[in-house]
Amino acid sequence: MMQTIRLGSCILVQGIFVRILPDGRVQVRDGDRIFSGQPVTKAAA
Repeated sequence: MMQTIRLGSCILVQGIFVRILPDGRVQVRDGDRIFSGQPVTKAAA
């Protein structure tokens, strides 16, 4: 499943969901790198 996370105020990363960390952050895999950040909620249409 694809997931988008926020690394900073203007940096977003989209990748394959890996896991949820105990502090609420989410890890995603983009190729061979794993990023951790706050999940981005889906916007209403």
